[in-house]
Amino acid sequence: MAIDSDGGRCVSADIAAGISPAAALFHSLADETRLRIVARLARGEARVVDLTAELGLAQSTVSKHLACLRDCDLVDYRAEGRQSFYSLTRPELMDLLASAEHLLAATGHAVVLCPGHGTQHGTQHGAADAHSALQAELDHDLAQLDAPPGEKNATRKARS
Repeated sequence: MAIDSDGGRCVSADIAAGISPAAALFHSLADETRLRIVARLARGEARVVDLTAELGLAQSTVSKHLACLRDCDLVDYRAEGRQSFYSLTRPELMDLLASAEHLLAATGHAVVLCPGHGTQHGTQHGAADAHSALQAELDHDLAQLDAPPGEKNATRKARS
């Protein structure tokens, strides 16, 4: 689901009118950045500044994706003074993502081989490369989420 640059919403009203609620939900979760934000918020509430530091993303990127997740009622915030603390609104979301992980494990991550997935490679070898790259990215993201604050920057610099 692309972010509409005019309104900052996940999709335009025209697009939203043409898709089912289930499709809209999965579109809202189809973006890797939004999934990373959801995974971080699953551990507890966070401010935009926390998310930018922990995920290595620009403030504007985090804010736009949070707005999308808020539009879908998956995330909300509470104000405390001049700060906003974001959190997940639906614990069922984590059940859904856990089920997706089980499905991916059961299928051997076959979605990477799916021609509609949009991988850059059309061959089995290319799909294997894409799978390896996705696994490496996931491993890195998980390590970043679990690393103490001082180690996150060191890991990020080493990766660059």
